[in-house]
Amino acid sequence: MLNRLFTAEELTELYRLEDDFRRRYEDRSPEERRSELTRFGIDLSWKSSQIEGNTYTLLETERLLREQQTAEGRTRDEATMLLNHKAALDFLLSEPDYLAELSVSRVEDIHSILIRDMGGERNLRTRRVGITGTNYRLPEHDFQIHEAMEATCQLVNTADNPFAKALLALTLISYIQPFTDGNKRTARLCCNALLISHHCCPLSFRTVSALDYKKACLLFYEQNNLSALKSILVEQTHFAVSQYF
Repeated sequence: MLNRLFTAEELTELYRLEDDFRRRYEDRSPEERRSELTRFGIDLSWKSSQIEGNTYTLLETERLLREQQTAEGRTRDEATMLLNHKAALDFLLSEPDYLAELSVSRVEDIHSILIRDMGGERNLRTRRVGITGTNYRLPEHDFQIHEAMEATCQLVNTADNPFAKALLALTLISYIQPFTDGNKRTARLCCNALLISHHCCPLSFRTVSALDYKKACLLFYEQNNLSALKSILVEQTHFAVSQYF
């Protein structure tokens, strides 16, 4: 399976993009890097939250994250979701090797940051949850969830390139839905954590529509077809490398 995730041509192009990213990143001053990371963090926080139904606009998100100014007519949880994304990204940037080796406990740590002060349950779920719009049945029992997450971590850690690692984390954490809430947010941050740990350009997902992202997830849930999620990862790598730094 791991050998079939990306073609040789796709990997060549992805590595070419990352070489371009690293050259430009190294040429930037510390101040320029911080500025670009702030801009990237705003985009990621906005889009990842928007995919989950958050109604903050990009400009409102920027005002919130830069100035701590909440938007009128929005809920407290929407602001908290955005601020938690920033906190999770800041943590990963301060500890770039934190998910170099994926583990269940460290995925739980990222999830805990993302759901802080939002009333969600921490750690792996112990009760059944469902996914709207699909007949796919999630693992129900805590031992099944833990086994699936352990297998996912092992699979990610044995993948031989950072893009396969990132794609597997993005896909399988969403597929298992190990938490009662915040699963896809956790998957996107873990995907980025793996890219950061391998000195690759992180992904903001800014130009993905929420509908297309959800359709790509459903395609894997129902048919175990990775093509749409892989296309998103490749397209967003192109976008991120051209847009940031």
